[in-house]
Amino acid sequence: MDRLIPDGLSHAATSFVESLKINSITEKVRRDRGVVIKRRNVYGERAADLINFYFRAAGLPIRYLSDVREWRRWEARCFQMLNGDRFRAKVTDGRTVTLDKLPGDNLWEHMNWGTLTPRMLKAAGIEYRRAHQFKSKELGSGWSHGHASMTNVIYGEKTDRARLIDFEIRHEKSLPAAVRHADDLLVFLLDLVGRVPNRQWLPFAICFLRAYNDDAIMRELKKRLVLPTGLALVWWNVRTNFTDSAKVKRRFQALRRAVGELERQRSLASDSARKRRRPSISCQRMRPGTPTIKSRKRASKDMAKAVSPGMPRRLPTTR
Repeated sequence: MDRLIPDGLSHAATSFVESLKINSITEKVRRDRGVVIKRRNVYGERAADLINFYFRAAGLPIRYLSDVREWRRWEARCFQMLNGDRFRAKVTDGRTVTLDKLPGDNLWEHMNWGTLTPRMLKAAGIEYRRAHQFKSKELGSGWSHGHASMTNVIYGEKTDRARLIDFEIRHEKSLPAAVRHADDLLVFLLDLVGRVPNRQWLPFAICFLRAYNDDAIMRELKKRLVLPTGLALVWWNVRTNFTDSAKVKRRFQALRRAVGELERQRSLASDSARKRRRPSISCQRMRPGTPTIKSRKRASKDMAKAVSPGMPRRLPTTR
C-alpha cells in the first residue's frame, strides 16, 4: 500500500487502538512512599494480541508484551535496572506490578505547560544514552525501550535527572541494537516535532541529540527522519498527534541537515585533535628489545664512564 491512508481511516484506527487499555494504573501511598500499581486487565492479553496484529501488518518492529507473566518480569526488571539506585519495583501478584513513584513530572506535561527547557532535554539525552549501555538477554544485545515517548520520561528538578518508565512494549529481537536505539530517539522526536513552536523545534531537538552524543546512532536516525506510507502512517500519526505531514516533513528535513552538520563538526574536531597530538615515548607500546627510558639513561651513563677502546690508557712518552 503506497498511497497515504485517508484521514478518516487514520483517526478511526487510532481511536480504536487508544481505547484498548492494556493495563490499569493507580497511585497509592504505602508506608509514606508513593507507589504506582500497574495491573493487567482481564482482556489485556487479547487486546495486546490485536494491536500486535496491526504492528505486524504495518511492518512496525515493536510488540506489546501480551503474555502477562512475561510482561510482569520485563516491567519490574527494566524499572529496577534503570532506577534501582533509589527506587524499587516488585511483582505483587499474578497480574500486578508495584513500582515506586518517581519524583517529578513527565516531559510531555512540561511541553504542554510551556515549561520544557534545554536542561530537561539534555538530561533526557544523557539518560537515553545511559540506558542504551545496558545489556539485555531478551534482546540479545544492547537494551532498548520500545516506546520511549516523552510521557515515559520523568524529570526531577531537584536532582536534574531524567528517568525512564513504562515497559509494556518491546522491540523485536531480530533488530540490531543500533536500529533499536535510533528508533527510541525517533519516538521521542515524534512527540516533540508537532508540539513546540518553530523557533524552538530545532534547538530543542539538537540539544537532546547532542546530549545523547553517539555518531553511529545519529547516522542510523537520519535514515528514519522520513514520513512512512501505508499502514505504518497510522502509528506515525498517533505518535505525532496528527500534526500536518508537510510540517513534519519540513522540520525533519531541517533536522537531517543539522545532524549532518554536527557530524561534520565532530569529524573536523577529531582530525584537528589528531594533528595536534604529539607522539609520546612514554605511551608507546614496548616491544622486546626496545629500550625504556630508564635503560636509555643507564646506557648513557655507562657510555660516559667507559674508556674508549681506541684510546690508549697512558699518553705516549717522549725520549
